[in-house]
Formats: sequence, structure tokens, C-alpha cells
Amino acid sequence: MRALVRRYRSLPLRARLSLLVSAAVAFAVAAVSVTCWFIVQGKLYDQVDNDLKKMVNRPELGDVAENVLNLCVQDVRDDIRGIPSNSYFQVVKEDGTVCVNPTAIGRVRVSDTDKAVIRNTGHGNGVFHDGTDGSGNAVRVLTVPVSTTEGPAAIVLATPLRSTQSTLNELALLLLLVSGIGVVGAGAAGLAVARAGLRPVDKLTEAVEHVARTEDLGIRIPVEEDSDDEIARLSRSFNSMTSSLADSRELQQQLIADAGHELRTPLTSLRTNIELLTRSEETGRPIPEADRKALLASVKAQMTELAALIGDLQELSRSDSDRPGERVQVVDFLDTVESALRRARLRGPELTITADLAPWYVRAEPSALERAIVNILDNAVKFSPEGGTIEVSLAQGVLTVRDHGPGIPAEDLPHVFDRFWRSPSARALPGSGLGLSIVARTVRQLGGEVALARAEGGGTVATVRLPGAPVAPPELP
Repeated sequence: MRALVRRYRSLPLRARLSLLVSAAVAFAVAAVSVTCWFIVQGKLYDQVDNDLKKMVNRPELGDVAENVLNLCVQDVRDDIRGIPSNSYFQVVKEDGTVCVNPTAIGRVRVSDTDKAVIRNTGHGNGVFHDGTDGSGNAVRVLTVPVSTTEGPAAIVLATPLRSTQSTLNELALLLLLVSGIGVVGAGAAGLAVARAGLRPVDKLTEAVEHVARTEDLGIRIPVEEDSDDEIARLSRSFNSMTSSLADSRELQQQLIADAGHELRTPLTSLRTNIELLTRSEETGRPIPEADRKALLASVKAQMTELAALIGDLQELSRSDSDRPGERVQVVDFLDTVESALRRARLRGPELTITADLAPWYVRAEPSALERAIVNILDNAVKFSPEGGTIEVSLAQGVLTVRDHGPGIPAEDLPHVFDRFWRSPSARALPGSGLGLSIVARTVRQLGGEVALARAEGGGTVATVRLPGAPVAPPELP
């Protein structure tokens, strides 16, 4: 049995579907055929029984039985009228003696049923049962109790079942033939339906194999717009998956290309400065002290810029599951903004930074949220003029940072959150162009919104909206 199950599971899906359809149809056809055969058999036997009843329900039946007994005793062969010549008619005495109508076609073997009818005269209209004649042929028997001058007896009236059994055999052969044709047709239909139903699955399999073989994510499976069955939903899901993977690969390749381009500049400058210092040591011609300090300061600045760029790249490439040390928790947004303001004041001591903050609690990763706010404040510090003012406010979950710098040109606003993008006026300033990308990613992961716009009177205003509440939720026990 287990071998058959393993063999069945090893078959292709369309073959299994065809076998299941064939088995189901075969079971249904067999059940219908057997039921039909038994119904026809019952009808035919009812007809035979009715014919026997008509012969038994004759008023002169008792007289006929007496005549049969008399003929049996006198051993004469006179005809008894009223009994069909193609039937069996005999009288069985209580002692087992059988008297047969001389005109009957044969003798019926006495059975226990016949003897029971003689002993129990309360059977009324008699008992039907199957029996055999002297030659072993099947007959339908009706045994009726009767009282004679010689004591209790039973009239045994029977009719041959040869024609009835022939009809039933022909019907069985016909049903078997029709059932076989039906099963074969069902198997063929099941195979055709399986092929038609699994054709989209074949296309999907070919597409998956093509992607695995060529890594071509541009392949799409055609889907009818008005179709909403399981195969159509699966095809749409596959198309969506390959589209997302293609976009992800494109962004990854773009990130690698942009990162390589951005890393090349500080690395080239750093290598040039180090080569100057090394050549000075190798040739024995010292660099003037002022120039040496300037080179070292430049190397330090480039190392700092390089470290910041690498940190930003790591932040952008890290997924949520790559943060084992952090968990999303309830964070006091006001405390986070104040911590970021302390760092911003250290980086721009000559600036005036005002803050008007109201309590607000959000669910976030504390360090990621603080890093995003610090990046926004760093942008404001970087572009603010010396002695300028930065205005920070937090109300109902909306953080606003407004500086009084040169502002962002209107044509540059759509690109401010792109990776490595920097406006032409800012390319001479330090930075990697990843700060606002990190801000956008962090805020969107928290279900919030972030936007930059030109402020009235000059400068830029950054707005961050985060979902939350002014009161912290109660702690769970």
C-alpha cells in the first residue's frame, strides 16, 4: 500500500488529477449501475410474483388441489384446467409426499420453506422464495398453505426464471460496457481538463525556471484583467514579486555605483595627501610645518568624511532584522528632539537655536529616530549663515525645523530625498548626500511623513509627522 502511495505521489500533477477524476467517475458509475441493476431485478421479480399471485387468487384453487391429490392417489394423468402449461404446480402433503399436476412442466424441489408453510397455516397468501426444479434450473416459487380432505398441505406454484435471468445478464453486460466507456471517457476528459487548467502553472514554472537559469527578472506572465481565480492571483503575485526584485536589484546596483563614485573622491584625496607625506619622508625634504599641519588636518577631515559615508551606507543597507540590539518601543519624542538639539548646538555654537516643544510619544527605535532628527538639524546648521537662527517646534506630533539659509531651489525639491543627491550649491560642502535619504527611510518605516519646502522670507522648513499620542500608554504588567 505504501509503495502504491509513493508511486502515486511520484506521478505528475496532471496524471494524478486524471486518475482522481477517473476514480471518482468510476465509483459514481459503478454505484449507479449496481443500483440500476438491483432496481430492474426487483421490478422483474415483482412482475413474476404478480403473475404467480394471479394464479393463486383463483376461487377454485382448493378444488384444483383436491384434484391433484386424487390424480396422485389414482395415478391417472387427466388434465386439470386453469393451470398454465409452462408453470410448475404441485401439492406437498404434511408427510412430505409430492403430488404433481400432470400438465406441469416439471417438479420443484421441496425446501424447508415449503415444509414450514405446511406446519404454520397462518401464512395467509403464501410465501415467495427462490428454488430449483428437478434439473437444477432456477425458479420463482410461491408456497400457499391449504386444507385438504387428507390434512394440511401446501400448493407449490412456480415459474422458470430463465428469461428473467437472461434479461438481467444482458443488462449487467450493457451496464458494464457503458461504465467502461464512461470511465475511459472521464479519464480522457480529466486529462484534457488537467492540461487546460495547469497550462498557466506550466507557464509559471517555465518563468521561474527561466529566472533561475538566466537571472532575468524582466519576465512577466500574461494575465487577463477580468480574471480573478487562483491561477490569476498567483500569476499577479509572481509578476509583482519579480517586479519588486528587479526594482530592488536596480536600486542595489545604483547604490553600489553611487557609493563607488562617492568613495572615490575622498579616497583619491586621502591617497594624494598620504603620498605627499610619504615622499617627504623618503626624500628627506621636509614639508614646511604649516603645510604639514594643513595636510594632516585634510587627512583627518577626509577620514572623518569617509567614516561618515561608510556609516551612512551601512545604515541604508541594513534591514529591520539586522538590528539585533534595538527594538521598537515607546519613545518620548520630546526627549529625542532635545538630545538632537544638544548635539546640533555643539556643531553650530555660533547659531541661535530656539525650541518650542510639546510632549509626544511614538513607537520607534530610539537611536534610529534620533539619528534622523540629527540629520535634519545638521542640514539646518550646515546651510544657516553665521549668527543665524534655527527655529524648532514640536506640536501634536509635527516637528518643524526652519532655517534662514539660502533655501532650496524649486527644481531641486523633488530630489532632496534621493540617495547621494546634492544640489549644485551644496557640493562644495562636506557631506555624502545620504542624510535626508536616511531621514525619509526612518520616518516612512514609522508610518510618518517627511517633507522639505521653501520657507517664506527665505530659508528651508523641514516637517516631520509621526503617529503617536501626547500621553504615554500604560505599561503592561
